[in-house]
Amino acid sequence: MTGVDVQILLPEILLAVYAMAALMLGLYGSKDKMTGLLTWATAGLFVALALLIALRGSEGASAFGGMVVDDAFARFAKVVILISAAGVLFMSQDYMARRDLARFEFPVLVTLSVIGMMIMVSAGDLMALYMGLELQSLSLYVMAAMRRDSVKSTEAGLKYFVLGALSSGLLLYGASLVYGFAGTTLFAGIASTLTEGEASLGLLFGLVFLIAGMAFKVSAAPFHMWTPDVYEGAPTPVTAFFATAPKVAAMALIARVVHDAFGGVPGDWAQVLAALAVVSMFLGAVAAIGQKDIKRLMAYSSIAHMGYALVGLAAATPQGVQATLIYMAIYVTMNLGTFAFILSMERDGRPVTDIASLNQFAKAEPLKAMAMLILLFSLAGVPPMLGFFGKFYVLKAAVDAGMVWLAVAGAVASVVGAFYYLRIVYFMYFGAEQEPVESRMSPVQWLMLVGVAAVMLIGVVNLFGIEPIALQAAEALLG
Repeated sequence: MTGVDVQILLPEILLAVYAMAALMLGLYGSKDKMTGLLTWATAGLFVALALLIALRGSEGASAFGGMVVDDAFARFAKVVILISAAGVLFMSQDYMARRDLARFEFPVLVTLSVIGMMIMVSAGDLMALYMGLELQSLSLYVMAAMRRDSVKSTEAGLKYFVLGALSSGLLLYGASLVYGFAGTTLFAGIASTLTEGEASLGLLFGLVFLIAGMAFKVSAAPFHMWTPDVYEGAPTPVTAFFATAPKVAAMALIARVVHDAFGGVPGDWAQVLAALAVVSMFLGAVAAIGQKDIKRLMAYSSIAHMGYALVGLAAATPQGVQATLIYMAIYVTMNLGTFAFILSMERDGRPVTDIASLNQFAKAEPLKAMAMLILLFSLAGVPPMLGFFGKFYVLKAAVDAGMVWLAVAGAVASVVGAFYYLRIVYFMYFGAEQEPVESRMSPVQWLMLVGVAAVMLIGVVNLFGIEPIALQAAEALLG
């Protein structure tokens, strides 16, 4: 390990040292009594590291012989991951304390998971990819089952673990095939074996298995089967985390693998991603219509949204990658605001997730209802909300790449999916007369809900300048 290697991996090293120190402090200290302080400190560290990474500049570098890549693409993804993880910690602290879930292990597990995600998006080698992926996954397995007195939470953790092990097996099998036919695990080495834009049959089989394993992590259909049950059974702050940072990391990992290792044969993997995109968009849109639990609805919503993000990657162009990065940043922001609202839903001091409980909510809480309306419209892609521009970018990238059929499929799925978002709006404003659900919010949750809703409106001016940054990141990946 050289000084350059340490400098490139400094954020990950700092987080690893912090996680081990926090674990020892919690274990031998006052344990759960210091959870609040530890949570705020962890979130603050995430924000500080995000600023540090954002200020690093645009020059690319690599460490450990190319196993870890530090370029504009990785930095963009890391900043989004760190900010979204910090947002989840900030808004979940009050919920965890009131529900007797304040465990010092939670921020430690989030930190370890974030380290894995940061390694994933910087992976330049199949072994680094797997190490980052498993570090993230093992932490998420534990978080899903952290409510030990809940059967649903235990079931969620077990299902996620069993199916996650299956996906890891698929990914490892694909990696072994790629290594066997390419003779190397480095992405640059794999790319060099693609002679004259053609890949051997064995490499293509390996690529398909790799995509299948990564599609599970991003909950793209038909590898989505874990998502509804885990979203519903896991504690709501954990669900909020599942819906944000890991999605960005997995989507960035897919982009990294297909472009860095298999960028010479886009025609072979673009059709696979396009098929995953279509199935995800329509399954998520149709399956969510009959859902009565808002967390299960958000699970199917995430499946559909990952389909739209894959549309950008299927275009196999810098504009497509740029569109996917913009879409993921907007998607994460929308979900932070939405889950800030879901965290506040309760009745008689107990959490409520039934959609019908929102009947006439607008009469009791007009400001919160309006903020939620804006977020739901944005999730549905209704103009002029920011969510509309996210979908516009990915669909335009597909059209520019000559995949008009894929853009048309995305537009149709978006219309179908708008129904279940508008149904929640109907309940809030025109539902049957009943006692509305309580909405007890901490100042942080209220600020997150209203602030994100404001972002969805104000951001239409220039997307807060994210467009050129995303393009720079995309060009760094494809360059």
